[in-house]
Amino acid sequence: MAENKAINYPAFAAKDVEIHGEHTVFHGFFTMKSYQFRHRLFQGGWSDLVTREIFERGDAVVVLPFNPHSDEVVLIEQFRFGAMRSSATPWLLEAVAGMFGPAEQPEQVARREAAEEAGLSLGRMIPLLSYLSSPGGTTERIHLYLGELTGPVQEGVFGLAEEHEDIKVHVMQRQHAVDLLNAGKIDNAATVIALQWLSLHLESVREQWAVPA
Repeated sequence: MAENKAINYPAFAAKDVEIHGEHTVFHGFFTMKSYQFRHRLFQGGWSDLVTREIFERGDAVVVLPFNPHSDEVVLIEQFRFGAMRSSATPWLLEAVAGMFGPAEQPEQVARREAAEEAGLSLGRMIPLLSYLSSPGGTTERIHLYLGELTGPVQEGVFGLAEEHEDIKVHVMQRQHAVDLLNAGKIDNAATVIALQWLSLHLESVREQWAVPA
């Protein structure tokens, strides 16, 4: 059996990148920028000057509402134009999500979006992880949370009219959500990760939130 070796990671940091140019290609609902840069190479020296267009959409927070007593989760259904090309339907089942407002902290965003998108007032929160959506093309980082459902959920249609939101709320057993995931009917990354995280850490969540076995 091969011996496990510790790897030298990370070999480099942000100081090992030189930005030689930056300009805005497009600015609308989102922003696209073009950068010219070079970076250090693993075998020594520097790369040639590289040009890349980067999608600057800001960071987002995603929260999966979960009732540990009834073993239910809340998912929302809404239209996503980006799913038109490759999904069976562009109306997706998702966890609650939203972008940062001015000076907001991640947990504040999670609670605000839960109220706006699903009419929910969440109890305790567990920060799960944060991750880069697609760092080859966008700077976006997702902050993922589990939010405690402490009372009955009103199913219905929510969202802000001024943001053209038309959001339907679904309450379902956690296992049903996992079954939908396994059947390929939940195919957006944040919701996939949140449901898988909850499956992996279900017992520790129940212990943390003092749910009898």
